[in-house]
Amino acid sequence: MQDRKILRFILIAAVLLLGVVWSLASAEQPGTQGHSGYPNGQFLCTAQWLKTQGQDQGVVVIDVRNDEHFDNTLIPGAIRMPWSLFRTNDRAGNLADIFVGLDKAQEILGEHGIARGSTVVLYDSVARDGGATASYVFWVLDMLGHENKIILERGIDGWKEAGGDLAQQPAELESVLYQAPAEEMVPQRGVNGDFIAKRLGDPYYQILDVRSQGEYTGELANTALDGSVLKRGHVPGAVNIPDASNWTDEKTKDIKSYADLQQLYRGLDPGKAIIPYCHSGRRGSFGYFILRLMGFSDVRLYERSWNEWGQHSRFYPVQAAVQRPTGSSLPQGSSAQAPAAASGPSTQPAGASKPAPKSGSSSGGYVSCGG
Repeated sequence: MQDRKILRFILIAAVLLLGVVWSLASAEQPGTQGHSGYPNGQFLCTAQWLKTQGQDQGVVVIDVRNDEHFDNTLIPGAIRMPWSLFRTNDRAGNLADIFVGLDKAQEILGEHGIARGSTVVLYDSVARDGGATASYVFWVLDMLGHENKIILERGIDGWKEAGGDLAQQPAELESVLYQAPAEEMVPQRGVNGDFIAKRLGDPYYQILDVRSQGEYTGELANTALDGSVLKRGHVPGAVNIPDASNWTDEKTKDIKSYADLQQLYRGLDPGKAIIPYCHSGRRGSFGYFILRLMGFSDVRLYERSWNEWGQHSRFYPVQAAVQRPTGSSLPQGSSAQAPAAASGPSTQPAGASKPAPKSGSSSGGYVSCGG
């Protein structure tokens, strides 16, 4: 009889152990939010993950859509923090929609109740944004060295399709003091035109134009804050991978698999710096996010983008000829963190590895861009 009891106990224990093993094996790995296929999968979450984890203490879900694109439906518990709060116009410089700066950014975050230790989940919408506004706030948080930041894939649309409940009123959090320690901030994740101009030709810096092919070649014009047409073409040496190329299609705007992204970015070296840009920084921030998701570590957004580089008053060189990545290997990303501050200041002019060609120089196929 005693032997039977022991055997029964062993069988029950074995069944329970198998159940635990099965549940662990079937669960999402910690920090991946359902996207373990990417080197930095912790930056992207599914609606299903958010359903189970969104109510956890310390998680702040943020609807970043601007008021004109807000449809009065939210993920329950989400606060409203339009991404445009982080942008302003510089009328003196004829620059539209430029970053407000790290001090103001911290003030905005604190006013919305976001603490330094919050796990921030950002979302926008498929039709208008496709991740390219949530990614802008992601970039801001990245510069501040905010550790736990996640983008909800396909935003509010993905949430609805997953059967998530909806709310009509945003949550409100009490204001807090958001203060990033200076030693944890990574301001070099943002650069300006002077930084790039002084590094043209330096093989460590790879320039990525994420605008459409027409904008890249100069067939389509970009405009300045005052409506004037900016110079046509692209930053010399920049390769073109349009932001829309990161989606499986432009209707659903699902992000491509890691294997497909590797093919898309073939020839770019994750061991070197890469600087994405666009017209105003919005699409460029999406390219920035994709590169971070893929494990590129030294990624730096040229946030002022063509709004600055294309100004006729600035003597930055431009190029019209199509450029191709010089490498051929597939990028193998890692989850390495930010570039060290010693690798160069962010938005402040700095010494160059190689001098940029003078305005009007024909070196390397550059065309004159003067005044």
